[in-house]
Amino acid sequence: MDQRDFGLSETQRDFRAMARDFTEREVVPHARDWDRAEAVDPAIPGRLGELGFLGLTLPEEYGGTPADMLSYTVVTEELGRGDSSVRGIVSVSLGLVAKTIAAHGTEEQQRQWLPRLAGGESLGCFGLTEPGTGSDAGSLRTRARRDGGDWILDGAKTFITNGTVADVALTFARTSEDGITAFLVPTEAPGFTATGIHGKLGLRGQATAELAYDGVRVPDSARLGGVGKGLGIALGALSRGRISVAAGSVGLAQGALDAAVRYATEREQFGRPVASFQLVQELLAESEVDIRAARLLTYQVARMADAGATPRQYATEASVAKYHASETAVKVSNNCLQTFGGYGFIDEYPAGKYLRDARVLTLYEGTSQVQKLIIGRALTGIDAMT
Repeated sequence: MDQRDFGLSETQRDFRAMARDFTEREVVPHARDWDRAEAVDPAIPGRLGELGFLGLTLPEEYGGTPADMLSYTVVTEELGRGDSSVRGIVSVSLGLVAKTIAAHGTEEQQRQWLPRLAGGESLGCFGLTEPGTGSDAGSLRTRARRDGGDWILDGAKTFITNGTVADVALTFARTSEDGITAFLVPTEAPGFTATGIHGKLGLRGQATAELAYDGVRVPDSARLGGVGKGLGIALGALSRGRISVAAGSVGLAQGALDAAVRYATEREQFGRPVASFQLVQELLAESEVDIRAARLLTYQVARMADAGATPRQYATEASVAKYHASETAVKVSNNCLQTFGGYGFIDEYPAGKYLRDARVLTLYEGTSQVQKLIIGRALTGIDAMT
């Protein structure tokens, strides 16, 4: 048995095999071209929906795929191994948006959005980050004001994954000086615009956007959760989301290591394979150890969720996993490029893309520094973020 499958149930191994097959056939052969074009094939979300990957863990009555958190984790790991831009579609539309609707939405909201999101007919984006507020999400400036039975939203968001392709934007807006509220904003609403962000270092195939809300009117039925409860909803979603980012980081690191091992065993210098040199083996061995540790940390928090822990209860473990796995992805992809030497510096080979895609993993859904502060707060009881 592959050591990656040790401790997994038959169902979880089946999900991994399905995701691995899809990744090898429909993602890996195209990842370089999508990176160059700065766009993933628009048919991919539909394929993810057909396979049930966009409905993992969602209620079956709304089109969801029966699965536990660990199954979702191994799927996002495999997608991350193939292309982080594809993994991000699932992590955001399912992990941050659909799961949040399932957790906090009314029956009407769940009926309206979950079947479409689970089937890949629609995608969601998570409108939290703003031009002036990243890590300090509680200081966001987008505002929503009451107007009869409606709300009117004004403001801007940035670095929003799926922003130009989403049909619904889970948007967080200030409704009072000390209160933030969540809204499900249809992207076809008048006054809503999404502008693509191009020229990114990595995740080039991913649709990343700036969102503008210019007097966007939504009914009160679009409000997700209670008035003033939005920040708690956002933080809970991020705790769940960090599991998939950690899993995607593990997958990316595994892909980089696999590529480095193949290259090192095939490439010859001084009349023998590069892999026969001790310092090259050191790079590969260190990478393997770091990946195994990151995978175990990620699976541990997924199992906590499956055992009934709430996002608040596993928040620290999610930060531990996200921190270690994302830093591992950067380290391993850098080792991969070093193993490739000069060939790693051109995009004919995958090493450079792995490193470019890995770099953002330490930034979004909480920087490595924020993760350290969350872990430190859990250890000491002292909040160093304020």
